Amino acid sequence: DKTGTLTMGQPKVVEVIPAPGVAADDLLRVAAAVDQGSDHPLAVAIVERAKDLDIPKVSGFLNIEGKGASAAIDGDPVFLGNRRLMDEQKIDLLALGEKAEALKGEGRTVIHVARSGKLLGLIAIADAPRPTAIATIKKLHEQGVRVAMLTGDNAGTAKRIADLLGIDIVLADVLPGQKAEKIKELQAQGLKVGMVGDGVNDAPALTQADVGFAIGAGTDVAIESADIVLMKSDPYDVVGAMTLSPS
Repeated sequence: DKTGTLTMGQPKVVEVIPAPGVAADDLLRVAAAVDQGSDHPLAVAIVERAKDLDIPKVSGFLNIEGKGASAAIDGDPVFLGNRRLMDEQKIDLLALGEKAEALKGEGRTVIHVARSGKLLGLIAIADAPRPTAIATIKKLHEQGVRVAMLTGDNAGTAKRIADLLGIDIVLADVLPGQKAEKIKELQAQGLKVGMVGDGVNDAPALTQADVGFAIGAGTDVAIESADIVLMKSDPYDVVGAMTLSPS
């Protein structure tokens, strides 16, 4: 899994791009209002960026798995999430469509914010790789292990991270409920699969894998679902575990 496993899991807002006629602070207020009750790393990043602003109250919050979230502010429907969600809600991205694609190409995760059927703007978020991620993958390659990365990120963002780290197989745009199915597909090719993850959404995939490795700082359900727990939350410990148990 990418976020929190290969990366630090502490994304930061790196750019705020309001639509014409929209103030950047207003864009952040609306986004933070929807996200303030969520513990998702992307939501936490947005709320942190907006911490000095007055945040409006929302009602009817709804998490939309793998796409984003929705709520209402003063009766206005607000949608916050990826391009797929905007397309489903028939939100016109206007001139910001090209900007969103450019940001994705730079490896940013792009959050689209819409209110009352109109795009308010984009929020670009980035997460840094864990310091030992490149060394981990290099060592696994030396041991003849291919490395696949599972992520809900778009293909552009996923490819940038994969190229940086030396990933062999990129599985992007994966919804949380699809992770275990992706493991099954790899196993159906005759591969023995070890899964490394940290979140609630990783638990079924950790169970499905031939060997499940849970990051020690991960959720309880991920730890309970795994065969091996990496106490230091360091992916390089996967190499150590394999050395200790070569079979």
